[in-house]
Amino acid sequence: MNPLRKIAIAFLIPFSLLSSYAMWQVGYTGIFAHLLDGPAGWQVFADLVIALTLVMCWMVPDAKANGRTVWPWFLLTLGSGSFGPLLYLLSAPKPQEQAA
Repeated sequence: MNPLRKIAIAFLIPFSLLSSYAMWQVGYTGIFAHLLDGPAGWQVFADLVIALTLVMCWMVPDAKANGRTVWPWFLLTLGSGSFGPLLYLLSAPKPQEQAA
């Protein structure tokens, strides 16, 4: 199995549980409301935006090199954060599938 796929699974499972719990407790908009409470939240939000922007910039050439469409992953990233890149990595074709 691709090492990136293993890493994606290792993060996706606990992150999904944490995200589900957060959504259950405060809802989708509540997660963002907490980030706007003060300077600490602003910093975390800015860091998240920077990191995800860098990841989306990486996804474009990777998707082109592998013959994949990048827009669904961009939209998923914009709407649900790290789920977009994690699922992008999980759905990558296996190396033998790329050669065919």
